[in-house]
Amino acid sequence: MLGDRLSVRRKARRALRVGLGLACLALGAAGPAPAQVTRFEVLSVAHNALESRSFGDVGTYDLIDARVTVAIDPAERRNAVIADVGMAPHDAAGKVEVVSDVKILRPSDPKRGNGELLYEAVNRGHTLASTVFDDAASEELSNAADAGNGFLMRQGYTLVWSGWQGTLKSAPDTLALSVPTLTGVTGRITAELVFNNLKSPAVAQLAWPAADLDTATLVVRARWNDPAASPADMSFRFVDPSHVEIKRPAGFDGGALYQLDYLARDPKVLGLGFAATRDIVAFLHRDVSSENPLAQGGRPSIHHAYAYGQSQAGRFLREFLYLGFNEDLAGRTVFDGILVHIGGARFTAVNTRFGLPDSAPRHPQDPGAIADRFPFAYAETANPFTGERDGLLKRCARSRTCPKVIQADSEYEWYNSKESLLLVDPAGKPLKQPANVRLLTMAGTPHIVRPSPLCVMPVNPLRHGPVLRAMLSDLEAWVDRGTEPPPSRTPAPADLIEAEKAPTQLSTPIPGLPYTGMHVVAAAEDLSVHPAKLLGQFKLYLPRLNTDGMMIGGVRLPAIDAPKATYTGWNPQVAGNGPTALCSLVGGVVPFAATREKRSAQGDPRPSVAERYDSPSAYLERVDKVAQELVHDRFMLTEDLARQHSAAESDTLDGLTPPQNKAQ
Repeated sequence: MLGDRLSVRRKARRALRVGLGLACLALGAAGPAPAQVTRFEVLSVAHNALESRSFGDVGTYDLIDARVTVAIDPAERRNAVIADVGMAPHDAAGKVEVVSDVKILRPSDPKRGNGELLYEAVNRGHTLASTVFDDAASEELSNAADAGNGFLMRQGYTLVWSGWQGTLKSAPDTLALSVPTLTGVTGRITAELVFNNLKSPAVAQLAWPAADLDTATLVVRARWNDPAASPADMSFRFVDPSHVEIKRPAGFDGGALYQLDYLARDPKVLGLGFAATRDIVAFLHRDVSSENPLAQGGRPSIHHAYAYGQSQAGRFLREFLYLGFNEDLAGRTVFDGILVHIGGARFTAVNTRFGLPDSAPRHPQDPGAIADRFPFAYAETANPFTGERDGLLKRCARSRTCPKVIQADSEYEWYNSKESLLLVDPAGKPLKQPANVRLLTMAGTPHIVRPSPLCVMPVNPLRHGPVLRAMLSDLEAWVDRGTEPPPSRTPAPADLIEAEKAPTQLSTPIPGLPYTGMHVVAAAEDLSVHPAKLLGQFKLYLPRLNTDGMMIGGVRLPAIDAPKATYTGWNPQVAGNGPTALCSLVGGVVPFAATREKRSAQGDPRPSVAERYDSPSAYLERVDKVAQELVHDRFMLTEDLARQHSAAESDTLDGLTPPQNKAQ
């Protein structure tokens, strides 16, 4: 069984680490690598954390809270890519100092762990891995229940988190990074504001304070590609340099886009977050000093280092790889494997002056923001508007530090995050993926599951945990033993349709399913000027739909291939809040009618539940068959079979009615 195989693998790795530790110690003695971690201050250690909960053969875990100081050399060639690093305040040695919050959850007895470090790039300072891999209900790590099903701990991982986002303030539940400010530096920027309500006047906080309160201008657009308007009944004032109050004009709904152009001041050198992540992980992985809480008796205890990032953090990891930070200061690989989760074809707006780490442009916001820029794909492609050729692996290929990469996205990324640009080049030609990359789409799933009063359809409840657990296991096997993961599983070229033609797909309308092929476009812009100059639009594709209105292709959970409803990764916003906009981050669900008579009365072309399954047992048999096929294909673990069966037994889809719009 899979559990037995994992146990054998853990024991084999424990024996292997003894030899590797001696070898690494010998190498370290021959010539220690340059390190930028200058202080690793352990603030607290909670022995037998999570209320002393024990996790199989691994036992209990300890929780370490730390504060780490990293001194970054602007003259080091690997740091030259950091925007404005040469302008940052520095010490007498010329180093730029940053301080990161660090949290470590490690086996109380390291010898009982698997010797694998799993680093989660935090999302807006928060840890999310336990809610995904462990099905935990909380992001905290204080109670036994916070470990959920205990998957990560049962495998024996040493879990590490650190702050990388320099715009956050450190707090008990927020891991932040303190970075220097370029005091007195100014520049014109555009703040994009969407209120999703009709309150007037409305107050918004600005990401960067205003340097000049008299030269700002404000325009409004009903949707991003409408002409900018300056209605006579619209006005604004600065409450203070960091807050603006807008008197809303008549005739614009709650989803209208307000664009405030103003002179900002005092940016932070946010790109230092990439270097801090590189150096902290390299230190924990390989440093043998007594300062490293993961070093054991002067030997490294870590065999391999993996990275996981969700959404904003997944985009951070894509950019981390693209900018060359997977090479440490000794020329070694930082992460042996990277699992990007719902990152789409995007970066972050971090490595730029006046960066916006929290920005993820969504319809109807400007699609050409700094987070959405060429290159999009792991494979090298050509930009038809500039002629440049580039790809996410270009730098790591030169330094021979490319990791194994699995990127697992939801259906939502096709509509909001330009997913097709991972598979098809800007000219529309299918791409051959690099040998060290696997891509998959979890069909019919949303970006995240959360209630929203702004959506037309009921919110899609499907989660990614079953697939992510399998993908992490596949990634580990790929790195640790060279076992190839399953091939990429995304819609085939024949199952894609040009985005502009997508609205014509459903020839027979499905009641309650308002499909229009709504998507965020991919604008090519010259970002070196302000305002950015539009160069054109990259060609996008969307998945074709089956007769139930669900996407074709991808990894298909039992809820998709043994369905009782149509599940989508998209959901439009209700009228009055940007009806041409996507409901942020969520998908929709439209249940099938129970019987043929009910669906006929509703004018629903989809076969009813009774027409699909002769009996409840027939439905459960279909669910089990789909789940077993996923296990066979290594997109699900054996332990999830019972969970899928149990979920199907209780799946009645009762109570799913469109939420009322409470935002107005």
